Amino acid sequence: MISIVIPTRNEAANIGALLATLGAEPEPHECIVVDAGSDATAVIAAQAGARVIASPPGRGRQIRAGADIAEGDIIWMLHADSRPPPGCLAAIRRALESPETVGGNFRLLFDGDDRFSRWLDGFYAWLRRNGFYYGDSGIFVRREVYERLGGMPTHALMEDYAFVRRLEGSGKTVCIADPPLVTSSRRFHGRSAAGIVTGWLLIHGLYHLGVAPARLAWIYDRLLRPATRPR
Repeated sequence: MISIVIPTRNEAANIGALLATLGAEPEPHECIVVDAGSDATAVIAAQAGARVIASPPGRGRQIRAGADIAEGDIIWMLHADSRPPPGCLAAIRRALESPETVGGNFRLLFDGDDRFSRWLDGFYAWLRRNGFYYGDSGIFVRREVYERLGGMPTHALMEDYAFVRRLEGSGKTVCIADPPLVTSSRRFHGRSAAGIVTGWLLIHGLYHLGVAPARLAWIYDRLLRPATRPR
């Protein structure tokens, strides 16, 4: 079974449609919504049949809490503003048919109709070819590998980056190119492309210089956080 762990905060507008899409998948699965105290997200998720638990805010903490109660042999970490394609769960199962494959992610496309979103499609593909990817691309991992790696870090920021670095070092990973995963471009609304890229470089540079994730989160919250996308 595939355990789908979905961290949420103020996602009432998205969670119902996401769970309906996942519910139509024939592959055995469970949906675990880990809500950080928000709008009607938890109520909608429970009505849709998901397992719902509460957690302090922070994607790392939320994913870890969901994975701790997951019953599947595969853990899929999915953002609430994702649009999974038909056949996504079967694609994950096929990707892990080889015993040497430890996990992976999906090719990511952004739903915006602007030039920056199209540039990001190509940029994310380039990053993936070099072994870099993030939580919005739908990271999946064998449960035993997840546990062997110590689980998802509970960092205030860069938790997905830290986890992927360990995952990439643990064995072969795959990127599911077809079907791709679509994610929302809402985090970029009202922001300049130059500002977004500069902020991304700043956070990564400071992280590699050893700045603590809590400090990075402070910088992100005050300087870089999109107003429309709570963490």
